[in-house]
Amino acid sequence: MPEFTELLRGYHRFRADGYPEQRERYDKLVSEGQSPKLMIIGCSDSRVDPAQIFDVDPGEIFVVRNVAALVPPFEDTPGQHGVSAALEFAVNFLKVRQIVVMGHGMCGGCQAALSRDLYGNALGEGGFIANWVGLLDDARDEVASKYGTEGPEAERAMELAAVGVSLDNLRTFACVQKGEAEGTLKLRGAFFSIAEGVLYVRDEETREFQPAK
Repeated sequence: MPEFTELLRGYHRFRADGYPEQRERYDKLVSEGQSPKLMIIGCSDSRVDPAQIFDVDPGEIFVVRNVAALVPPFEDTPGQHGVSAALEFAVNFLKVRQIVVMGHGMCGGCQAALSRDLYGNALGEGGFIANWVGLLDDARDEVASKYGTEGPEAERAMELAAVGVSLDNLRTFACVQKGEAEGTLKLRGAFFSIAEGVLYVRDEETREFQPAK
C-alpha cells in the first residue's frame, strides 16, 4: 500500500534524525512519565495538527481529536464516553492547567451540522456523523437564522459557534467547575484558519475571536 510505505519512509527519517535529536527528552518521558500542563481538544481533520501548529515537543500537550473538536455535555448514562474519559484523565490525573478547544476553517463536521445533509442517514452511511454533530443543533439554528446555511460567512459562524458549544459543555463537568472555581484550571477557545495560516483566540468575555498576538 503506497500510503503506508510513505509513512514508513517518514518513520525512518524520524529514526535517523528526529529521534536522536530528541533522545534525551524521550528518555526523560520514559523514566518520569508524561506531565503536560495543557490539553487541546481539536478536530480530526488532517490539515490541523495541534503539535505542528503550536510547534511543541513530545510530552508537552495532551491531545484529543474528533470530528469538529466537540465535547459532549456531562452525562452518567451507560456508554463509551471517550472525550469524557480523556477529560477526566487530563484534569484529575495529569493536573493540566489549561484546556484549549481549537476549531478550524473548512471543517466538514461543522458543515454537516449546518447543512444537515446527513441527517436521517443510516449508521455507517453518515448516521454516526449526523448523531455526533447533532451536539451543535441549537447553535446551528442560531447561525442559520442569521447567516443562512450556505456560504463562507455561515460556515465560519458555525465553526466559531462550535468552539463555544464545546467550552460550555466542558463547564458541565464537576472537575472543570472545581478547577475554574479554585483557579487551577483555565479554559480557552481558539480557531485556526487553514486559508490564512492564522490562529484566532477567543475572548471569554466578549466571545469574539481575534488573531493571536
